[in-house]
Parts: sequence; C-alpha cells; structure tokens
Amino acid sequence: MSFSFDHPELLWLLVLALIPLINPGQKAHAYPWLALMPRDLLSTCFDGFLRLVAATCVAALILGVAGLHRKRDNIERIGEGAHIVLLLDRSVSMDQTFANRTPNGREESKTAAAVRLVKELFSKRPHDQFAVVAFSTSPILAMPMTAKRAPIMAALDAMNRPALAHTDIGRGLGLALTTFEGDDQTATRVVLFVSDGAGVIDRLVQEKIRAEALKLNAHLYYLYLRTDGDPGLFETEALPDRDAPAALHRFFESLGVPYRAFEADNPDAIRTAVEAINRLETSPTIYFEQTPRRDYSNHAYAVALSALLALLATRFAERQLGSQTGAPRKPKAAVSS
Repeated sequence: MSFSFDHPELLWLLVLALIPLINPGQKAHAYPWLALMPRDLLSTCFDGFLRLVAATCVAALILGVAGLHRKRDNIERIGEGAHIVLLLDRSVSMDQTFANRTPNGREESKTAAAVRLVKELFSKRPHDQFAVVAFSTSPILAMPMTAKRAPIMAALDAMNRPALAHTDIGRGLGLALTTFEGDDQTATRVVLFVSDGAGVIDRLVQEKIRAEALKLNAHLYYLYLRTDGDPGLFETEALPDRDAPAALHRFFESLGVPYRAFEADNPDAIRTAVEAINRLETSPTIYFEQTPRRDYSNHAYAVALSALLALLATRFAERQLGSQTGAPRKPKAAVSS
C-alpha cells in the first residue's frame, strides 16, 4: 500500500506537532516549595497523554490539508485461469435453430444458445481475461482482451445482431490469434471457436495460422454446432470435402498445439461442451488486480476533530474542578439570643 499527498509541500508544517511536546501550553502559577511532597505519577502520565493528543491533533490536521490518499495501484495475484478469445461465427445460418428453422418463442437460435452458455462460462471464471472476435465476410474485434466483465457481456449481447451471408474462417482465426500479441506469458492462451459449419482456408493462410499458433502455444477448442442433416465433425472418410467440418477438424489437429473438438446438436450439448472446457483450463496464472485511489483526508480530519474534542472536554473539566475547589465558603448565619 503506497500513500501520497496532493500537496506534499505542506508536510514541513508537521514540525508544529512538536510544540505541544515541548511546551505544555499551561499557565504558570507560583507555589511554595513542594520538594517534600510525593511525586504524582498519575498526573504526570495524564499530562504526557494530553500532550500526545494535542500533537496528534496538529499532525492529523496538517495531513488532511496536504491531501493524504492511497494511490491507484496494480496488485499481483496468483489464481487459476486463462486468457480466452471467443471466436464466434456470425454467418446467416447461425441465426437459425438446430432444426434449421427461424427461431420462435419455444426455440432459440444457435447464436443465442451459444452466447447464453458462454456468458455462464465467463461468469464462473473470475480470474480470466476475455476477448470477443466475430467473423463472417470479415472478422471484427468486438472486444479486446480485458478482465472487466461489463464490456465483455455487452460485446456478447451484441452478437445477437443480424448476421451476414458469407464465412471467412481463416481471417477470423488470424485475428483471434493476433489478439494475444503483447499478452502476459504466464497465462494460458485459449481460442474458443464456435461455428455451425466450415469453409476452405487458403494454404498460405493455413501456414500463417500454424506458425502463429505454435509461436503463441495457444489452446484451441472447436465447438461445432451441428444442424439437422449436416455432416458430422468426426467423419471417417479418408478425404472429406474441403469445406466439410471434418476437413477443418483435421487441419486443427495438424497445428501441433493442444486441441479439443466438441460436437453439439442442441443447447444441452453446448452446455456439456462448455463445462468440459471450464474443467480443462485450470492452469495457475498471474494476474493483476487494480485498486482505485482512496482518499484519507477525511479520516485525518476526523482524528483531528476527535483529539480537539478530547482536549476541550479536559479543559472544561479542569475549569469546573477549579471553580469548585476555589469558591469561597459562605459564612454561617448568626443565631439570635
């Protein structure tokens, strides 16, 4: 915890707090010689206490005027988590249900189901940082890497806007991987790719993606939202179609980075896949918790006021005691014979 002052040039006035320790500030009175009287330890201690209270009052008042505060800081923490980029397909087919129909009150679109469950995943991981990349004809960085939940949730809500027609997976993956540039090396980097289809990635783009994934040692998860009647992700054909999900799955397997694929044909299957990803990514990570500035000048004023009230109460009690002990006695009334 580091403290600072808005007006540090006023701190030299703290020397004034020494005055009550040096000079008691009490009026001197002439008394006969009291060397034969025993030493009053209680009075001596109370006198020292009052001097400290007075010095505290002066010092606290000066600290308050100087603007005592705690500076904004970043505190290093160690937790379990990762840096996760959600790469979400925003093609027109994602706005349909798993039965390839327009959503109604009873059924939700694949995008809505995915966003809802991904928001649950993000809310369960307090130490993670997240980014959101949407892609269709072109990729869009909806939210750069951040630990703040409010903008992330707003970016996820924006994914429910109307989609576009085409899908360019290669450019989307490229943007998702470049999101990690300049990222903390201690955090696990995760790309969560959510799509209901596949596409052809140019060979040159494939090599760039492979090189970038290896350099970053990114973990890749492919959540395939399968529509009724579409080919499966784990086709056993020797040479599947170039734009088939199985071909994209085999390309991801060839990247040489940690990779897992999940196939979901309903919202419950998406939930199962998301929970599995949540269990897999629990590596220790170092993160920084930002603490805001905190003003302590009001606390200093409160201490000064308390000390001043204590001194005033002591002075009032002293005057009351002096008036009682020093008051002349009334003469007795004469008795008539």
